[in-house]
Amino acid sequence: MTYEQQSLPARERSEPPAPSGTPRPGPSSPERCAPGRWTRLRRHRRPLLVLAVFALLAQMAFAMVSTAVRQTPTIDEPVYVGTAVVYVRQHSLRFNPEHPPLGKLIIASGTVFAHPRLEPGFRGDQGQLGRRLLYESGNDPWQVMFWARLPVMVVTLLFGLAVFGFARDLVGSMGGLAALALFTFSPDLITNGSLATLDVPAAGSVVTAAWMVWRARYRPLSCLALAGVASGAAVATKMSTLPAVPVLLALAGWSYWHSVGGAVPRARRTVRALAAAFGVGVVLVGVVWATYLVVDPRLRWTTPSDVPTVHGLRALLIDRLPFPDPYRDGMRIQFGFESDTWRGYLFGRLYTGSLWYYLPAALLVKTPLGMLVLWLAGAAAMTAVPRLRAAAPYVLIPPALLLAAAMQGSRDLGVRYALFVPVFLAVAAACLPALRRRWAYAVTAVLVVFVALSSLRTYPYYLPYSNEAFGGPAKTHLRLHDSNVDWGQDLGRLADRLRERYPGTRDVWLVYKGSGVPSWYGIHGHNPLKVSPARVHGLLVVSDTSIAKADGRLEQLIRGSRAIDDVGHSITIFRRP
Repeated sequence: MTYEQQSLPARERSEPPAPSGTPRPGPSSPERCAPGRWTRLRRHRRPLLVLAVFALLAQMAFAMVSTAVRQTPTIDEPVYVGTAVVYVRQHSLRFNPEHPPLGKLIIASGTVFAHPRLEPGFRGDQGQLGRRLLYESGNDPWQVMFWARLPVMVVTLLFGLAVFGFARDLVGSMGGLAALALFTFSPDLITNGSLATLDVPAAGSVVTAAWMVWRARYRPLSCLALAGVASGAAVATKMSTLPAVPVLLALAGWSYWHSVGGAVPRARRTVRALAAAFGVGVVLVGVVWATYLVVDPRLRWTTPSDVPTVHGLRALLIDRLPFPDPYRDGMRIQFGFESDTWRGYLFGRLYTGSLWYYLPAALLVKTPLGMLVLWLAGAAAMTAVPRLRAAAPYVLIPPALLLAAAMQGSRDLGVRYALFVPVFLAVAAACLPALRRRWAYAVTAVLVVFVALSSLRTYPYYLPYSNEAFGGPAKTHLRLHDSNVDWGQDLGRLADRLRERYPGTRDVWLVYKGSGVPSWYGIHGHNPLKVSPARVHGLLVVSDTSIAKADGRLEQLIRGSRAIDDVGHSITIFRRP
């Protein structure tokens, strides 16, 4: 079966054209009428399909843009934006080496249009670099951040098309639309797709690589080359995608084995399959090297003195990777982060260390209920429908492996560490109608609508989203913290709220968790933790993550205060007598 035949719905594949010379049915026969109606339907379906795809992408674009223009910089964004500007202006790799350059180069493609001012030779750390760029160099943070976020929004929409294409290859156009709908209405993807961060580019690159590897079963040469580029893009964006590489290479070899067919002797097929997997790996390595050389063609790099020493199997892995020295040093920094002890918060419990089930639990809270059901049903359908079983490893194994690796991490900071799950499982969910049962079509349609309504209801507060079973965005801070709910994004909204509802209040007591500078937005905040609680009166403004982690003096202050307002479901305003 050719790739084009594989892409067609089963009904079309089962009705091959009549051989030449076969008498044509009479004009009144069902055999004559049905193909004509089907041809006319197909003729009208294409523009309707294009319109539906455009509508889904347009609503996601609107959600991302309208959200991005209201959100102040999240904690990680100033570092990435500052590093992106240094890449373009100074061609230096010294900032943010713990992440490869590609994601920041994507951000840089937007910052060049903002023309931000930054004096050369800055010598502070990467956190100070972001602060200097946004708030201390005469730039407009709103303008710089919008242009930095815009390229990430664009690539997010492109990855939506990749999800649509992957699902369409498996189950046809309607399945592609279902997958695209789940992608475009996902609150987590809208949230992270509207920020100048690395999580969506990394997850999207992995799913694109898996799609290309699947297509290589029918078009091996071109698709395997594209798979190498996409997998290289993933590894050159975030190191956390590395666990998917062995799976992608193995699937690349298996796809080539399938494409050759049984006419070639088994030994020769095996050699060619191994060569194909090796070729994908070579392209991957080339992409990683290229991203570093784009930043600095001379690859000037001196290992920083504070790079931790790594021992054991981790050290062996780092030394064997065929990547540039700054990439390997970045891995050492990441392993150093994993050796630190972090604090987490889950379902009202504040704990030290990490919980292996944190990410599945966080996904359970922050994923629309209809989407959760479709994920499970679609994955089951892939294993139950014979013609989809061959695709199951391409869709289900990479996210399962990446999730298992992420669950071993020490940082329980948000579902953004598992963003590949909603991307891949949108494709799996679209496979439910492949059961060819009327109820499967109806259930899919109803659940997709339910997901859309749940997503639209949370607008514009996508970042603190939680599903209806957990009380919605207003209750997320009771179950989760950090980038799940409060990432510093609502400083601008706080300034507006204070000006509109509390116009006579010039000074507030502020405990803000974020990278923004309150005074730039007109918020004159004082730290209540540096004075006696008896001196703290009036408005006490606290980020919800700080509330979740409150102890000692802050806990005492909150206990003696009355909550009177909520800003963006991430900041609480208290009144102290």
